[in-house]
Amino acid sequence: MDANQRIARISAHLNPPNLDQIGSGSGLGRVGCRAKGGSPGFKVAILGAAGGIGQPLAMLMKMNPLVSLLHLYDVANAPGVTADISHMDTSAIVRGFLGQSQLEEALTGMDLVIIPAGVPRKPGMTRDDLFNINAGIVRTLSEAIAKCCPKAIVNIISNPVNSTVPIAAEVFKKAGTFDPKKLMGVTMLDVVRANTFVAEVMSLDPRDVDVPVVGGHAGVTILPLLSQVKPPCSFTQKEIEYLTDRIQNGGTEVVEAKAGAGSATLSMAYAAVKFADACLRGLRGDANIVECAFVASHVTELPFFASKVRLGRCGVDEVYGLGPMNEYERMGLEKAKKELEGSIAKGVTFVKK
Repeated sequence: MDANQRIARISAHLNPPNLDQIGSGSGLGRVGCRAKGGSPGFKVAILGAAGGIGQPLAMLMKMNPLVSLLHLYDVANAPGVTADISHMDTSAIVRGFLGQSQLEEALTGMDLVIIPAGVPRKPGMTRDDLFNINAGIVRTLSEAIAKCCPKAIVNIISNPVNSTVPIAAEVFKKAGTFDPKKLMGVTMLDVVRANTFVAEVMSLDPRDVDVPVVGGHAGVTILPLLSQVKPPCSFTQKEIEYLTDRIQNGGTEVVEAKAGAGSATLSMAYAAVKFADACLRGLRGDANIVECAFVASHVTELPFFASKVRLGRCGVDEVYGLGPMNEYERMGLEKAKKELEGSIAKGVTFVKK
């Protein structure tokens, strides 16, 4: 019987009870389990965990010591990804959930929900081309979040972020659960790229560079504030134009390089985990956790905007203003706002229609 119980504890890592039934005659059943000596932490769900972003994202979150329970949900291949990642010798428990019927179970009791679900961008596609497919996916997932973990922090990766965040907000408003502090569009990849590209131009270590990137998460809505780079850097106009263009089109650069084999999955997973870790450190009560994110905002006349935010126990504790900008950045801001206005309205209309 002891052997049976040990096997049951091990098998509980892999799937919820009705995903992979063990024969009733074996005397084994799936039970809750915890790695011995594992420290308490936060409960995190990844929706779309078997996809191109989801898999490396799940692996990296399994490595995060702040995560005690990791739920991996997808409409296909979730059991395989769960089995694979559960073999990693880190303390977080991993459980898999497959299909719509197990979505609510995957979400119940979560502290942080990360959504990379949806189809990736392919050559020739803009983020708006993804809208009709991914908008419906985000709406469905948001409805489940509103029902099962309305107080969770929600990180949205699914593109187009400029529209999917407003979609989630409208769903939460309909359900009476909307908290602007809890809903964040992940724009960290723009910051990661900006730090990397500036470091290349200035011969610096990218880990020492901090570039604020504001606006949104597509094309001209991505506005790097190169005048505010830390450490302070002096750029020529040609360097400013080169860097701005490359940061705005970094996703296209990867899509074209992969030649139809995918989009920016690995760097996106890295950036998503970097932002998720910041959210978890904020939840833990760490001070001065400041990152850029696309959130409900009064920084401009638009209802959503990406800027620096301070993260805390309640999610977004403070949304920072844009700070001093040069003429090139002010012109870029006007272009960004014009594009953003339509994208936000498109998301709102999708839910209200």
